[in-house]
Amino acid sequence: MGNTVTRDDFEWVYTEQPHCSRRKQILAKHPEIKSLMGPDPQLKWVVTAMVLTQVLCCYLVRDLSWKWIVFWAYMFGGCINHSLTLAIHDISHNVAFGNKLAKQNRYFGIFANLPIGVPYSVSFKKYHVDHHRYLGGHGLDVDVPTCLEARLFSSPARKVLWLILQPLFYALRPLMVNPKPVGKLEILNLTVQLAFNSAIVYLWGLKPLVYLIAGSLLCMGLHPISGHFIAEHYMYLSGIETYSYYGPLNYITFNVGYHMEHHDFPSIPGSRLPQVKKMAPEFYDDLPQHDSWTRVLWDFVFCDSLGPYSRVKRTFPLAKQD
Repeated sequence: MGNTVTRDDFEWVYTEQPHCSRRKQILAKHPEIKSLMGPDPQLKWVVTAMVLTQVLCCYLVRDLSWKWIVFWAYMFGGCINHSLTLAIHDISHNVAFGNKLAKQNRYFGIFANLPIGVPYSVSFKKYHVDHHRYLGGHGLDVDVPTCLEARLFSSPARKVLWLILQPLFYALRPLMVNPKPVGKLEILNLTVQLAFNSAIVYLWGLKPLVYLIAGSLLCMGLHPISGHFIAEHYMYLSGIETYSYYGPLNYITFNVGYHMEHHDFPSIPGSRLPQVKKMAPEFYDDLPQHDSWTRVLWDFVFCDSLGPYSRVKRTFPLAKQD
């Protein structure tokens, strides 16, 4: 405890990512799970209510002192914004309007992005597809830290700093690992976000905008909800690369904790993932799982065997060569 991490490389494996074969096995035994696939008609209303709540909060915090702006950003607004990022995650799988209305999902993702303050929903969609298709893929899955991150953030204090800076790394890592051209929808995402930010400042001043952006940065850094970033794929047991969490924070994070279930069936909305586990318990009940995202963060910081290197990696034919 307190020393640098004992790993000096990722866990390289030479097998295909496991979720495609698991999906086939589960559906062969439980074809009724297919009935859970398709859009969630409630998602658009939940997300709209969250966006409007944040707009109301912008009005309410306009005259608060700066210390209270930061307090409410961390304790309340940032929690909503983090939840909205997970709604955008669901929307990226087209579960708001269905696969036949893919562009409507992209537009709705831009709308859900508004309170977060920084445009990212369209870019997230492009990279998240690779995360599912090439889980742990070298040069393809930008969810995996870079070697530079893993080498630099190897002690407890540095790992805490790395957790605080998670939003920065998630923003910059794609540009370093697998840059993709900017498309028209990303320009639209940026334009709409800048217009919204400008309207907030014009109507109520700078403090509401700081409330929104500070909340996004703080609650995607060192915050209990952010434990899911580590819990999902960091290797707490050797060779196990995806973990689920079935605790109460799922209620405010669109069930992102059901992460094994999500990777097995990415087209099933988060609201229905608990039903996957109920329909096929023999495939999930005995798997390693987390019971606390806060404990996940604590162990990540203070356990010598855990750090940014604690990820399974594999090569794919399309992966870029160094």
